[in-house]
Amino acid sequence: MGEARGGAPLTLRARKPGYAVMQECLAIQAGAPARSRWQRFWGHDPLHDDARSWFKGAIGERDVARALDALGPGFTVLHAVPVGKRSTDIDHVVIGPTGVFSINTKNHSGQDVWVGGRTFLVNGQRTPHAHRALTEGERATALLSAAAGGPIVVQPVIVVAAARVRFGEKQPAVVTLTPEQVGPWITGLPRAHSDQAVRYLSMLAEERGTWHVDAVVLNDTLRHVQRFERLEREIAEAQHRRRLLRTGRRLAVLAVPAGALLGYWWATALTALGA
Repeated sequence: MGEARGGAPLTLRARKPGYAVMQECLAIQAGAPARSRWQRFWGHDPLHDDARSWFKGAIGERDVARALDALGPGFTVLHAVPVGKRSTDIDHVVIGPTGVFSINTKNHSGQDVWVGGRTFLVNGQRTPHAHRALTEGERATALLSAAAGGPIVVQPVIVVAAARVRFGEKQPAVVTLTPEQVGPWITGLPRAHSDQAVRYLSMLAEERGTWHVDAVVLNDTLRHVQRFERLEREIAEAQHRRRLLRTGRRLAVLAVPAGALLGYWWATALTALGA
């Protein structure tokens, strides 16, 4: 695979899952004040509050990417596909014998999700997830069809991680799946494209110019991924330190009555010996 000046890959295969979300997270995180020595000692969370949702989103995209990458060699999976003119992207694009899919990932772990028609509720609050996924699918269909010189339907899919996902009586306007369901669902669909068509569509989809007005971006490197992984390690280390300190405090509390009991035993024993 060729590279552009500055080390930027010419195709989208090198894009990592959550790439654009990582960039936004890091941009916000850059404004977070450095932790003091005592904050580090006590395991103070290094993540900026405003960056928290972006961080969670990147983790969610990465989890779904692992499920999609297990589809096998018959499928092409692209991550963080840039579309339009700005920094908007499609979380994942999948091209295979069963169709072409634009996949919108939502990380609502620990929350309740309810889906019916175009309504998508998270803990009872209405969200625009379904509308945005439909718009994304329509946009992807238009862009890929233009590149292919003929109609190519891109089906939108929402993949959501949540504590519970429930469905109303009305069929969801967008297929909604969990990370565990998405792989079997895609592979279980009837064949839509020949192997030759899959290879051709994959070639088109890999080209950034198919989706974005800027065919090549020179600063599109793995630098942000490395910085995000470093932030992830710092967060994990802070969590580990907090757990250790909580354990230490619990042991200290237990040690106080144990120490008092031991002192009472020694005092009783000494008294008995003196007698």
